[in-house]
Amino acid sequence: MKIKTDILIVGGGISGLSLAIKLAELAPNTNILLITKEGITECNTFYAQGGIAGVWSKNDSFEKHVQDTLIAGDGLCNEEIVRSIITKAPERIKELIDMGVKFTQNDSGDYDLGKEGGHSERRIFHVNDLTGQNIEKTLIKQVRGLSNVEIKEHWCAINLYANNFRCDGAYVLDQKAEVIHSIAAKATILATGGAGKIYLYTTNPDVASGDGIAMAYRAGAIIANMEFYQFHPTCLYHPYAKSFLITEVIRGEGAILKDVRGDEFMHKYHDLKDLAPRDIVSRAIDAELKRSGDDHVSLDIASYKSPSFIKSHFPWVYENCMNFNIDITKDPIPVVPAAHYCCGGVLTKINGSTKVKNLYVIGESSCTGLHGANRLASNSLLEGLVCGHECADLLAKTASDLKINEFKDWEPGHAVPSTEAVVLTQNWDEIRRFMWNYVGIVRTDKRLQRAKKRINLLLDEINSYYWDFKIEKNLVELRNLATVAKLIIVSAISRKESRGIHYNVDYPTKSTMIRPTTLRRPW
Repeated sequence: MKIKTDILIVGGGISGLSLAIKLAELAPNTNILLITKEGITECNTFYAQGGIAGVWSKNDSFEKHVQDTLIAGDGLCNEEIVRSIITKAPERIKELIDMGVKFTQNDSGDYDLGKEGGHSERRIFHVNDLTGQNIEKTLIKQVRGLSNVEIKEHWCAINLYANNFRCDGAYVLDQKAEVIHSIAAKATILATGGAGKIYLYTTNPDVASGDGIAMAYRAGAIIANMEFYQFHPTCLYHPYAKSFLITEVIRGEGAILKDVRGDEFMHKYHDLKDLAPRDIVSRAIDAELKRSGDDHVSLDIASYKSPSFIKSHFPWVYENCMNFNIDITKDPIPVVPAAHYCCGGVLTKINGSTKVKNLYVIGESSCTGLHGANRLASNSLLEGLVCGHECADLLAKTASDLKINEFKDWEPGHAVPSTEAVVLTQNWDEIRRFMWNYVGIVRTDKRLQRAKKRINLLLDEINSYYWDFKIEKNLVELRNLATVAKLIIVSAISRKESRGIHYNVDYPTKSTMIRPTTLRRPW
């Protein structure tokens, strides 16, 4: 079925929703179609606990925030982009407040700004530990009230229609109707989030399968810095807990990491101890677990804060841990590192523009240069918010000059319904396990080469399977997952040094050549 729209937005997190709201305001006669693979709240934004970073306090300054970001990025940030995004933060955060986001305030009525690892000042706006959920709900409410924005849930983007570095739209599977639409648009924006499901342990929801990065790569966009995959140090360790993140703000409020015997250990790894940047904390935990043979470490807030403080500041963490009979007001929290954030992605400008005409990428799928080799905590929601605004500003000025180019419908060929779902499950599990073991927190050349051999075999198998059977969401995700896995592996092999989140035992120090890792088809 053919569909035409002025603007196609793929993804319903903070970047996609911010774009839709701002563009509807700047260009009210523009038709906007926003699609999401699952329900609109099923995205990384909704599950973000920590908050959004922005200079607000008189004790803080843009320069401090800039320097904190550059230090975390370990030499690979684009300083011009860093300064641009950070100086725009207060205005964008003020817009969220005006929309109705009620950031937590203290008894005096001031915003209760949090402090997280790598930050030199308190600058984290939060709604207790439910920041992402509150922002997401507020933005959804705003978008649903816009007459020129149509939302379609459970519509899964299969692939972009792109030729000669120009994108004219996308093929999209309506999962409920089981129909593939050919959606032609003046501009297509990918706001699909990250790829955490590529790893065995992740804080991301199931939808984070790298769809936008994979589709943009196939369309000819440049991909950068995929070796820098950030692992969050503290994910709840429990056999029945799935992807539950323990917010870094807990350590900002005094929680201490300890081994299972109750001994502190972060002083051995960094001067900032428990408030060191995430990559250092993750590697420290990984080293402690390998040394001791333990399954997890512990995060102790109960010994340092009152039960009332814990319950009021971290209600989401408290309630979820209680579901697993862990009372964080009395006992330490069992935690392990988990894949959390993709610092690389599609190479873009601050407005989301790419090397493919009419294709824009914003949010976690993009690589603007803000994060460099390691993202500073709570800069991700900020990036999505600012870049969504900047992309809307550009589209409002240029979309009227573009035209809609229709293209042919999806050709299913000889595809038939699959009777071998076990093949998809097996390939999915195999990718996630060898990515965790070979391309995880600590890497070696030997492990990376093993991973490369395996992903090449799986890609051949998946591509054959892809064209032989009926298109469904699980198959689309598996193909994208495998594509992004290879992008990460090849990027990691290319970087012959240790920098930021990328740590290779065979190259334990930094090289003198500071450059991003970029990839473009073919490999």
